[in-house]
Amino acid sequence: MTMRRLRALALSLAVLAAPIAAARAQDGPAPHDALLATLWMQRSVEYKASCLAAYTLARIRLEQALADTKWTAAPAEQTGAYESLPPAVILDIDETVLDNSAYQVWMIKADQTFDSKTWTKFVSAEMSTAIPGALEFTKYADAKGIKVFYITNRSAEEEAPTRRNMERLGFPMGGNIDTFLMARERPDWGSAKGTRRAHVAKDYRVLLSLGDNFGDFVDAYRGSEADRLKVYQENIERWGREWIMLPNPSYGSFDTAPYLHDFKQPRAAQRKAKLDVLQGWPGP
Repeated sequence: MTMRRLRALALSLAVLAAPIAAARAQDGPAPHDALLATLWMQRSVEYKASCLAAYTLARIRLEQALADTKWTAAPAEQTGAYESLPPAVILDIDETVLDNSAYQVWMIKADQTFDSKTWTKFVSAEMSTAIPGALEFTKYADAKGIKVFYITNRSAEEEAPTRRNMERLGFPMGGNIDTFLMARERPDWGSAKGTRRAHVAKDYRVLLSLGDNFGDFVDAYRGSEADRLKVYQENIERWGREWIMLPNPSYGSFDTAPYLHDFKQPRAAQRKAKLDVLQGWPGP
């Protein structure tokens, strides 16, 4: 084939490829289920206002709890004569005191889902920021002599960078008391947090629990949607009183309940299960 014909063929291929490239450019980034939720959590004033409202309510409830010696936020774990025990509060870490939306953004842009290895690398980067209102509330509680405990499903391996991250932000660190209770730090400390709540409740009267996921308050969080609703209703008087929920539409047991927390299902099957449980308008 002559050089002239080669050049003509190359030009023809370029002309044919141009519309395809243009179409792909118009398609934009690949869709990701977490985009809108992450945008809301990282960029909206509505999210910031919601967090501040939760922590403002927590301050009000803290004063009420201090004045009422019968008050406890750990009804299943607080036993015996707890009224005279020193006071404490329990907080989850991720999306309760620390904002990890940067990890969510990475997953969206890389079209990835949660993976423990990439998560540990993110934690080790120590770049999480404080949730609005969290630092002020924990410092307020600490100044009043209330011990601040963090019960988190970050692993024992992730404790050191978590501590450094939070200390740099100014969170109370517990002094000579280990207030960071990590998942699997002890043999009976699994992802359910009841055993760790009991560990705190043995020596402290738990005034408040704060979290962003059902499992931050009860161990029966991985059932079906019907099971979860039943447990929620059984504790209806606790929400907004001893138990303060932070907003997190990005991830959690609510997201996995429609497919019964079976993480081995393909993403398409997970998405279908979520769509199937939604109740919608049939249309015009």
